Formats: sequence, structure tokens, C-alpha cells
Amino acid sequence: MIRRRDVLTGLSAGLVLGPLAARAQEPTVIRMGSLKLIHSIAPHFYEQFTPAGVRVEVVPFESPTECKNAVVTKSVDFGTFGIAAATLGAAAGEPLVVIASTCNRGMAIIARKDGGIAALKDLRGKRVAIWPGSTQEVFVLERLRQEGMSVRDIVPVRISFSEMHIALARGDVDAYVGAEPGPGVSLASGIGQLVEYPYGTEMGALNMVFGAHRDTLAEKPALVRQMLDIHRKATEFAARNRDAMVAMAVAKLGQKREAIELSAPNVELTWQLGPAEIKQARAYAEHMLALKQIKRVPDFATFIDTRFVDQMRAA
Repeated sequence: MIRRRDVLTGLSAGLVLGPLAARAQEPTVIRMGSLKLIHSIAPHFYEQFTPAGVRVEVVPFESPTECKNAVVTKSVDFGTFGIAAATLGAAAGEPLVVIASTCNRGMAIIARKDGGIAALKDLRGKRVAIWPGSTQEVFVLERLRQEGMSVRDIVPVRISFSEMHIALARGDVDAYVGAEPGPGVSLASGIGQLVEYPYGTEMGALNMVFGAHRDTLAEKPALVRQMLDIHRKATEFAARNRDAMVAMAVAKLGQKREAIELSAPNVELTWQLGPAEIKQARAYAEHMLALKQIKRVPDFATFIDTRFVDQMRAA
């Protein structure tokens, strides 16, 4: 016989255990900062490689500095941003650590078509859109130096990456140093023409990196390994499947397919981080120091940590 007391006891236990069981089944949420650029398209593939019980929330940012700051303030757990933003933060003593790569290449110097700008030297006296503090800024300044020029020989205009093509189309600038897919949009529309891909320096094609807060590495190494495993799988999938990468970029960036298809060959998705990348990053930091963008070169013993990607490579 079922007694009323037993029923009430069972109901009480259910009310107590129910919320606890529900909380136990809630997934681990990882907040991942990502830029609104094709360089940073890999995080949008994470869902395909995320294990049960884990959910990655992709948080979009307009600028590399904003994404880097979100990592430093722990507003996100991880983030992808340019090596420039990472170096600026580390040189200022911020607790930021680069633990993997995200993308090489992805830059271009674009001028108005039929504007008389066919080479870098033709930028003399021209209005050139450059995003201050960006990786592209350091690359173009070094290329200008190689051509016997400096920033004083051009008229730099502060414009964000997403607005550069529009500014070029309106005639607000004569050229820009942009990040894909902007250059692809300018080329596909017929408004712009390629001046050059600025990879002919000792910095190579180094561009975007994957970073985390120093506390995260110390306190949650298992989470770091899990996140980088997801990042590696998603990056390799997107790099091997160009059509999937293009389709995802069209969906997430709101650009036309023909523009993305022109951008994709100029984007090298990667997670690898080793001696070659560290050498390029050191050269990059030295250039920033020479340009007085930083007061000191970061301590590379703590700025870049390859142990997690080394473990993945070995496995």
C-alpha cells in the first residue's frame, strides 16, 4: 500500500534533486572571441568538433584590440586577433599569452582602379586607409621603408577594416591596407586593383594568433588542451574544404560569394606555432619597437607558449 507520507517524501526529494540534476547536465560554455574577418572563420566550424557536454559561444569583435582586451579582462576565455594587438598587450605587461596560430597572409594593399597606383612607390602623397595598431600597419610601414619611403610620404587615414572598401568606393581614400575579405570585395566589384600582398619582409606572412589569459593556462590546462584540439580540427577542416570555408564566410560575413572566392586564396588558416613563427614574431616586435609603437620588446619566455601545440603535434 502506498502511503501519503511516502508520496510526499518522494515529491520533496524530487524537488531537491531535480534542479541539481538539471544543473549537472548543463554544458560547459567556452566563450571564444573572433573577428569579423575571413581570417577568423575557423571558430564558426567549432560546433562540428565540440564534444558532448561542451558548447563554444563565438563572440564577434570589430577590431583586434577589442578582442585582445576581452581576453585580458576575461570577458572571453580565448580569442583570435592580430600579432600586433598581442604584441602591444604583452609589451604593456598585460597577462596575455599566445598559444597557437590562426591565420597567415590575409592582407593586401588595394588602390582605386585606374587611379594611377600600380606599385608601392605610387602611394606617395596619396590618401591611404590604415587601421592604427594593426598587423597591417606594421607590414606596410616596413614595406615603405624598403622602398625608401616612410609614413610621412603618404596621407594616412584612420578607417576600420570593414569600412575600407566603402571609403575607396566613395573616393574618400586612394588606397587602403586591408584585411580580407575587404580586398576581395574591392577586386570583385571592379572598384579596386591589387597593388601588392605585403609579405616580402622578414615577418613573412605572420598575421593572426590564438591567445588566452595567463591565469587560464595555469588554472585550466585541461580546458586549454580541449579548446586547442577543437581549434586544430576546425582549422584543418576549413583549410582542406575551400567550398565550406567560402560558404561559411558568406553566411557569417554577409559578403557576396564572388568576393569571398577572391579572398580565400589569400588566406592560410593554420594552428601551427613553432620556431619559424616565433622568429617572425620577434622580428615583428623589433619593428614595432623601432616605430616606437611599444616601449620594450615583450618577454618571449612568457609571451608565446608552444607547449600545447607541441603536445598536439607529437600526438
